[in-house]
Amino acid sequence: MSGSLTTTQATTATPRIKSIQRTALTMLVISGCVNYIDRATLAVANPLIRKDLGLSIADMGYLLSAFLWSYAFAQLPMGAMVDKFRPRRLLAIGLALWSLAQVVSGLVLNFGEFYVARIALGIGEAPQFPSASRVTRDWFNPRDRGLSSGIWNTAGPLGTAIGVPILTALMLSFGWRWMFILMGIVGLLLAAIWFTIYRNPRDIQLTPEEIAYRTEGDPPNQRTHMTFREWRMLFRFRTTWGMILGFFGCIYMTWIYFAWLPGYFEIQRHMSVEYTGIAAAIPFLWGVIGSLCGGYLADVLVRRGLTAVNSRKYPAGLALIGTAGFTVAAAYVTSNNLAIAFISAAIFLLYITSTCSWALSSVAVPQNLTASVGAMQNFGGYLGGALAPTVTGLIVQGTKSFVLALVVGAVVCIVSAASYIFIVKDTITTADIDRLGQPPAHG
Repeated sequence: MSGSLTTTQATTATPRIKSIQRTALTMLVISGCVNYIDRATLAVANPLIRKDLGLSIADMGYLLSAFLWSYAFAQLPMGAMVDKFRPRRLLAIGLALWSLAQVVSGLVLNFGEFYVARIALGIGEAPQFPSASRVTRDWFNPRDRGLSSGIWNTAGPLGTAIGVPILTALMLSFGWRWMFILMGIVGLLLAAIWFTIYRNPRDIQLTPEEIAYRTEGDPPNQRTHMTFREWRMLFRFRTTWGMILGFFGCIYMTWIYFAWLPGYFEIQRHMSVEYTGIAAAIPFLWGVIGSLCGGYLADVLVRRGLTAVNSRKYPAGLALIGTAGFTVAAAYVTSNNLAIAFISAAIFLLYITSTCSWALSSVAVPQNLTASVGAMQNFGGYLGGALAPTVTGLIVQGTKSFVLALVVGAVVCIVSAASYIFIVKDTITTADIDRLGQPPAHG
């Protein structure tokens, strides 16, 4: 069966491959954490920036949304570019661009300059996760891609949990402008380190054993170069659309919590600002554990005979259903401690979905389209991410409560869970793309 492995087939990674894997994952986790910390800079410095630049709350909302929309729409071309030019080059360029945007953000004098810098931040950050997905596909056997995806995906919740205290310390010590500039300098150093150390598989002379480990279980006759025709053809498969719609709900709910969790605790739960800072970090630490558990679960299911696609789509869908249930429970429970526990469970499951979704992109399509389909999925996700803070804010403003907003998020999760379970089908192969692209026969 395509996409599954048996014990007798299994090969092991050589010491050199293991060293490459460890180094790549370490750098991806670090760059991913910086990616998420940099997203939070504007939110942390919000009051000081408004005061110094004379901006309104509405202006800050536009600045926050500028990143989300540019990040979402940059996914489609960036994913294709990662597949065409490979992660070594594209991630280095992306890191450098978003880090320069951070430096510029520390130098801006007005709203217009800040808006352009935020758009550049979104474009620069776009290659991070498609590149990580391609690195997973390039250097890990299919039975090992789940946990590796879970490891680099911990950057999201980890960066979210540690970002606020780190940025607050920088801002209080050096001011908000130097907070941006220092984070930009860190990113530029990371870009140089990544480009210097990381190598794509085609840049290294691999042994037959190493090639067998990397490609075992992959469909035969895969092409190494991506073409625009193949990229375009991905939109004609239901699996691609199932991934796009499924990830929409995952990131929609993620951004409800990412953007509104402190406000929810303060406004709805009447917690103090000091307690909110601690309470809002706890669920995202559970997200780190969920990310690792999701990857481990996907690998275990593959080793027990499930196809590579099924080992990812079923946990992703079921975890989204669980996220919906715990979110609704958190909305209606009266105890603050129970609310924190339920939200922690929801985010734990949410990151199981997130990891399984990214792991799915590493097995759902031919190797030369891995980053492309991952970026398409992330595009759908961040359409949800861009809508979630606005929709939530409007509902809270209209109802004076977060309850309906959380219920709406739960409903979105259920719809996306159904998308994973019922729309995502089998692995898309090169032969499938060629067959679908054939002109109709006449006769």
